[in-house]
Amino acid sequence: MLTDTRAPYPPVLPPASHRGLFASQATDLERLAVEGRTRRLQPRRGIDFSSNDYLALAGSPRLSRAVGDAIARGVPVGSGGSRLLRGNHPEHEALEAEAAGFFGSEAALFFSTGFAANSALLATLPQPDDLILHDELIHASAHEGLRLARCGALTVAHNDAGAFDEAIAGWRRRGGTGRPWIAVESLYSMDGTRAPLTDLAAIAERREAILLIDEAHATGVFGPDGRGLAAALDGRPDVVTLKTCGKALGCEGALLCGPRVVTDFLVNRGRGFIFSTAPSPLMASAVREALRILADEPERRTGLAALVAQAEDLLAPLGVRSTASPILPLVIGDPARTIALAEALQESGFDVRGIRPPTVPEGGSRLRISITLNTDEPDIAALADALAEALAEVLP
Repeated sequence: MLTDTRAPYPPVLPPASHRGLFASQATDLERLAVEGRTRRLQPRRGIDFSSNDYLALAGSPRLSRAVGDAIARGVPVGSGGSRLLRGNHPEHEALEAEAAGFFGSEAALFFSTGFAANSALLATLPQPDDLILHDELIHASAHEGLRLARCGALTVAHNDAGAFDEAIAGWRRRGGTGRPWIAVESLYSMDGTRAPLTDLAAIAERREAILLIDEAHATGVFGPDGRGLAAALDGRPDVVTLKTCGKALGCEGALLCGPRVVTDFLVNRGRGFIFSTAPSPLMASAVREALRILADEPERRTGLAALVAQAEDLLAPLGVRSTASPILPLVIGDPARTIALAEALQESGFDVRGIRPPTVPEGGSRLRISITLNTDEPDIAALADALAEALAEVLP
């Protein structure tokens, strides 16, 4: 039997005996506590309104059988090394070939996580004379890549295609001679907003730029066969997409899809790929099956869309933003009240989490309500009732 060993919120600070060795870290934790921004690990609790398992594939019997069949075929649990050493397995290569065909790209490269893929992409592909232009709400993994990048970077206002165009033109006027790289998410993870991909693709073509699209929260949920919001752009020579496997696909890892020169360059120059142990071959088997489920079971996407529509109808009167996506934010602003509201919902049996800076901008603390096929219509109706009660108690 598992015992709930969670510490009271906020977490206990390091004992005084450790402060000499870790004084700066302890001071930082104290500052976070004062600001109501300390974090702690929590077990799953109540009905799922917080995960990214949008299509409820993480517990799919088909995925379990795919892994069991792979074990029966002798596929190992571990890879044993990096892909460039003995870690490359036929399951990795089979997944990459199948994924390239599924998403309509020339090639695909399998990474252990979306974070690793995003950071490796931005740290490796742009060259010293280039410029990366990124949406201000781009994911933290992209910021890690920007920190390691060998060229300059500019932050652009959220979803403002014209601002991207103007920034590239201004850079050229100032003498920029390299390649512009436009980095966006197709569906933003904390807001549920969609990037203006058609406009950005036109800018990329006109400005001879490369468009980098993180499809983490759109893969599996949108597009033909769940191929994402960028499905119409996959296969273009100036587009690179990242298809995360750990969200709607219910697995782990990420597939970077684009021209073969891109994947070949990452194999040769991408330190995050070269010096990482390869993902489990069993996970590659699972992802292959997840892609087949997307094509075989479109009812998962239609069912999810119906739940999202119901949630928006019931939650919008309570201040929850409608996004036509499974990501429904309720912006509170104050971190402490956000956490108090999340805890009230958890006490009522609904696993809703509070999101605070730096994950979201200052003043943007919120509940991130996630709609998945792990819930049903009665669950959503009950959540709406519980949220109304919690709002009355926490935000009188």
